[in-house]
Amino acid sequence: MTFHTTPPAQEWLARGAETMSRVLDQARVMADVTGRHATALMPDLAARPSGVAPRLPNPLALVQDGASYAVDATQRALLFWDAIRQAGNTFIEHEQAGCPPVLVFDWTMVVDGRTLPRPVNYALVRIAPPEGFPAPDPKLRPFVIIDPRAGHGAGIGGFKSDSQVGVALRRGHPVYFVIFFRDPEPGQTVLDITAAETAFLRRVREEHPEANKPVVIGNCQGGWAVMMLAASEPDLCGALVLNGAPLSYWAGERGRNPMRYLGGLAGGSWPSALMADLGNGKFDGANLVMNFESLSPANTWFRKYFNLYQNVDTETERFLEFERWWGGYFLMNRDEIRWIVENLFIGNRFAAGEISAGGGASFNMRAVRCPVIVFASAGDNITPPGQALRWIADVYRDEQEIKTLGQTIVYLMHDDIGHLGIFVSGAIAKKEHSEIASVIGLIDSVAPGLYEMVIEPETDAAAGADWRVELKERTIADVRVRSGEATNEAFPAVAKLSEVNQGIYDLFVSPLVRQMATERSAELRRQMNPMRLRRSLFADKNPWMAPVAAWADLAKRNRKPAEPENLFLAWERMWADGVEKSIDAWRDLRDAGTETAFHAMYGWLAALGVAADAEPAAAPASAADQASAPEVRAALARMTEGGYAAAVIRMMILLAQARGAVRRSRLARSNALLQGESPFREMTAEERGDVIREQTVICTMAQAEALATLPKLLPAFADRRRALDTVEGVAGPEAELGDAAKAMLAQLRTALGFGAKAQRSVPIGFESVAVAHD
Repeated sequence: MTFHTTPPAQEWLARGAETMSRVLDQARVMADVTGRHATALMPDLAARPSGVAPRLPNPLALVQDGASYAVDATQRALLFWDAIRQAGNTFIEHEQAGCPPVLVFDWTMVVDGRTLPRPVNYALVRIAPPEGFPAPDPKLRPFVIIDPRAGHGAGIGGFKSDSQVGVALRRGHPVYFVIFFRDPEPGQTVLDITAAETAFLRRVREEHPEANKPVVIGNCQGGWAVMMLAASEPDLCGALVLNGAPLSYWAGERGRNPMRYLGGLAGGSWPSALMADLGNGKFDGANLVMNFESLSPANTWFRKYFNLYQNVDTETERFLEFERWWGGYFLMNRDEIRWIVENLFIGNRFAAGEISAGGGASFNMRAVRCPVIVFASAGDNITPPGQALRWIADVYRDEQEIKTLGQTIVYLMHDDIGHLGIFVSGAIAKKEHSEIASVIGLIDSVAPGLYEMVIEPETDAAAGADWRVELKERTIADVRVRSGEATNEAFPAVAKLSEVNQGIYDLFVSPLVRQMATERSAELRRQMNPMRLRRSLFADKNPWMAPVAAWADLAKRNRKPAEPENLFLAWERMWADGVEKSIDAWRDLRDAGTETAFHAMYGWLAALGVAADAEPAAAPASAADQASAPEVRAALARMTEGGYAAAVIRMMILLAQARGAVRRSRLARSNALLQGESPFREMTAEERGDVIREQTVICTMAQAEALATLPKLLPAFADRRRALDTVEGVAGPEAELGDAAKAMLAQLRTALGFGAKAQRSVPIGFESVAVAHD
């Protein structure tokens, strides 16, 4: 036997070429990053305050405006400081009360997680509808809302009447909320919380035995908790809604989304471990909130307060309501924050299925079987669209695989709403959250696949709705375009270096810090945190604030606001715009430096091979690979089975695929058919779902055979006529169908023996002309 070995010189050349390729890629990345920032920063550096300088009036009018403005500005200043005083008092009272949920709805405790075998500081509560709301229907699908435990307390999903809670209550659904308490239970872990949330869902199922499986809504960091729950217990959830929820932490767009770089520049996960050790084993959530606020320093330190000062007569109540939630800070155990940082923020292990679930198992998003609706916004700089959507492309090879696995994923994109607006905006609740709730009621009638929910104003007065909702088929390529960069090797280099730094910290530093930290020193550090201090310093306990309330009351009783056209008010607005633009310019320079430094450090480490052993991205599965999958083979083997029910669903799926989209009105007709007419009404929801998933696989993998075998499903002429009439009724007026859908309808008629042969046939791959791409 002869062995052939590669000469050392040839092997060295190959390795050198590989390294040089990575170096060139990194050089291109650095050029792209610096170019983007240079283009973005140049106009800002030369910017001037917006608006046109007001024309100077005559001297007498100027004096009058000045006197009026002086009185108005002084009164507003007194009222402003009184609002800050009230916010400080509210903060102290909220802290002393243990930071209870900020829900505006009454609630009753159903399950207290502190009493479970594995105690956690979570609880399941039932929301009571207020006066004027309909009584919950126990047969309607329950809604379970999980808020983020990311520094703040629970309740933002029910912060006001027009909220996620309010939307569900107005539709008559039973609503449950997962709240949490300020202090964690000793030794609780993230896996303990998942086990508790599993117990909560089981209890909800017990409370509503006649209803479909519950909808579980995860807000922000609650999103990954919901996905872990659905991955570990696929049979408990009926549908998931992920609002502004990060699941792919490395994804984002170059030149934007600087928050994803902070972990790398800090050296990995060890700073969070240090802060938890200094906190005597507890991590202060105020530090997370401080990170969020640093993304927009102009709003944090100026614009928010200037808006209060400028509109103090109308904004005080809203400001105090929001501060009550924003100023409530919660704690985590050391193991909890370390798990989150290492597995999610830095490790990005969820989408790769690398997070341990205990007992040798792992959390795998592919195990999720219920429909998933994702709501993201291009204006969200905390959870940018890439972090909310990229997991779809990371988990599934292509949209065909989503269909063959029987999964339904719908994403909804907003153009400009910010992160907090996704949860607290009344306008968003009335439009996006309301329409999401309407689609959830029909989601079981949607064929598996990847869709984008498009909401547009309804132009048809007869429709009886303000918005027209359409689900348009999309591809994994569309998701990649939306999500931006996700394959930069700098991030795996961060993960590797983080492991090294964390090991050094655990071995040499952590034992010393733990010895020195006490509960008293930890509490002192928490109270001295700038997030708390800037509120508590202005409360009544500060003697310098004692006269503010009386002065503010005097100003309110003698209030004399300046006229809107007052010249000094215009100058005030111009000055505020200039201050905000100056701070924004500094922020942009800071973010540009952050991103450049990140790529300069970790990009070159990756180019030198630090992350060279990272697994390459999986290649898309071929048609042969997909056809050989067990679930596909099983479905194709039953192509001629199922009778009338299978035939009707198959024809509706073929028409929907030809259209490339489905409107809510058609979904409503389809849902009415599946729940109200025989033989569908005799089926359970799970049985109907199984038929829809199986027929989707058949129509996706073998469209020609799916058409050809329809007569075998409907051997009787009467059944063929009835099935075709039913499908045409669901499809609606033929004039409203597109060309591809009309052609498919003609093929269905021909396959069943009705009408002349279609003048044109729809080829395999018709989606390329039927689906509208952005």
